[in-house]
Amino acid sequence: MKQSEIKELSVAELQEKLGETKKSYSDLKMAHAISPLDNPIQMRSVRRDVARLATELTKRELQ
Repeated sequence: MKQSEIKELSVAELQEKLGETKKSYSDLKMAHAISPLDNPIQMRSVRRDVARLATELTKRELQ
């Protein structure tokens, strides 16, 4: 998810998307613990998406 896409979302959509992305990340971590993922780089991109969403939410709260 790109930063330009994140800026277009409302606060409610950001919170929903953040919850979904965190769930996806925890599922990936669990799957990777059981058996190695085909593409472990996917975990990095999901983790960074979580950070982007959280950063945008924090930025909007401070404004």
